[in-house]
Amino acid sequence: MKILGIGSRINHPEFGKGVITNVSTKEYWVTFIDNGLETIDLDAEFEIIEASENEVDTISLYDVERSLRDILKKWSDVSEIVPIGDKWKGGRIILEPGQAGLASKVVPVDSFFHKIIMVRDRLRVMEQKINASKLEEIEKIELQQYITRIYGSLTTFNVLFKSTTDHFVGEKTK
Repeated sequence: MKILGIGSRINHPEFGKGVITNVSTKEYWVTFIDNGLETIDLDAEFEIIEASENEVDTISLYDVERSLRDILKKWSDVSEIVPIGDKWKGGRIILEPGQAGLASKVVPVDSFFHKIIMVRDRLRVMEQKINASKLEEIEKIELQQYITRIYGSLTTFNVLFKSTTDHFVGEKTK
């Protein structure tokens, strides 16, 4: 299948005449005269009025951004944005001492959550450094198991996360 380039003109049976304005790995973005912007599969049925050479890669800006984000996440200690659960926004944690006469401490939940995310990010960087190190394989495995147990200790804080995909995960029971 030959992929058409940006600027190609087509006639689609449902949407009418249009011009390809973007090409991704799976679809054309076409601006149709009567129907505005639509996406159609690369292998959709349509008549080619005028084909332009595909002078650009068929990867979308979204794909490039996603790849770059994944690379940065993997190889740097740059924190990803992890949203806190809506019910906790603006909340506070009150630490009351067990001894009489001592003042309590109030901590904004958002600040506490940010610290938890920083701990998680630093654990991930540590994992990457262990995997890339010249340690013996058995030493790497032992350190990985220790980090997994640390994640397990942090599962208490999963309640703060908006998405379960961001949760801490410890050792799985068999």
